[in-house]
Amino acid sequence: MLVVFGSINVDLAARVDALPQRGETIPGHDLEIGAGGKGANQALAARRAGAEVALCGAVGRDAFAEVALASLREAGVDLCHVEAVAAPTGTALIHVDASGDNAITVIAGANAHAAGAQVPDALLSIASLVVLQLETPPQESLALARRARKLGKRVLLNAAPALPLADGWLDALDILVVNAIEAATLAPAFAVPAEPTAFAAQLARRHGMGVVVTLGAQGALAVADGTLFRVPALAVDVVDTVGAGDAFTGALAAALDRGEALRRALACAAAAGALACTGRGAQASLPDAAAILRHAGSLESAIVVERLAP
Repeated sequence: MLVVFGSINVDLAARVDALPQRGETIPGHDLEIGAGGKGANQALAARRAGAEVALCGAVGRDAFAEVALASLREAGVDLCHVEAVAAPTGTALIHVDASGDNAITVIAGANAHAAGAQVPDALLSIASLVVLQLETPPQESLALARRARKLGKRVLLNAAPALPLADGWLDALDILVVNAIEAATLAPAFAVPAEPTAFAAQLARRHGMGVVVTLGAQGALAVADGTLFRVPALAVDVVDTVGAGDAFTGALAAALDRGEALRRALACAAAAGALACTGRGAQASLPDAAAILRHAGSLESAIVVERLAP
């Protein structure tokens, strides 16, 4: 079972020809209202990929709360530890251009009130993996990571959005997942190169964890236990990249939860991330287990594996 502690949002997505520049007012083609938030997206992605999932976080006492939770509830995600607080449900304002690229503004709202204490030890005791991001208070996530590690649980952090990380974060993790931009942003504070392979290799060696860097259309790479995995991208017709990173992380967590080796888990994650680009919206486009598995085999066989010098 996975425990996901993270953000729960409503997404307001505008379709535009090109992303607006500073000071520019542009027309949009339509407005879509859907559910999002990195915590909710990753919980739903993992659930659709076959995992049992409990989501912990916060929503407001407003009409947006049900919009944010409806797909999760329908999919069978455990929402018993989602609290309603006296703040608006988190909201993301999204522009998506004609090529599927996006720019996003996130208003934390209720997510700023999410607390690691919402995750009881009894829930952690039955979890195989705790999944975290940085759209809820980082200090709460770090405290939860440390508590989970004390109970012998693995911890995965998707360090998104890229924020300064307090001392001790890297020693509280088993797996770090970032994209190339996040890696470059975090590299100076970690005193490692920004180049993705060197970033992953040095952090993995120094802290004894797995590091995954997603590379968009170039696929992904990962380093763990002295081994580098180069994961190709699945060729798809891109409609919308919103939620692709969350699909990748959720499917990776689901595969690890069921005991897959890292190579197979990366193949499942890469398939899920690519397939999520073929539909609109952060959650509506998340693929199911059958779709992921149809492509995971070919991706797994194409992964290049290298042993790194000690």
